Amino acid sequence: MSLGDTIRKCVKPLSSRKIRVALTTVLAAYAAEWGLEVSEELVLTILAVGVALILGIAHEDHGRDTPVQTPAASTDSSPSASG
Repeated sequence: MSLGDTIRKCVKPLSSRKIRVALTTVLAAYAAEWGLEVSEELVLTILAVGVALILGIAHEDHGRDTPVQTPAASTDSSPSASG
């Protein structure tokens, strides 16, 4: 295995939006915790926004893979409740 193959295998996960958001969120939280003088509330907000983005992307990805279903015509032959 060449060096180029190894680098490609290491970089390939970065093509996922979820991975990029996760890395950015964690890096921002660590930077805020260590390098910047920010409150714990801001760090938690950064983490919450990252989690929300990841869940939104996952929801979007699930909708992309699911075929659109049209509702079938109702074949219910029971009498209506209005009498």
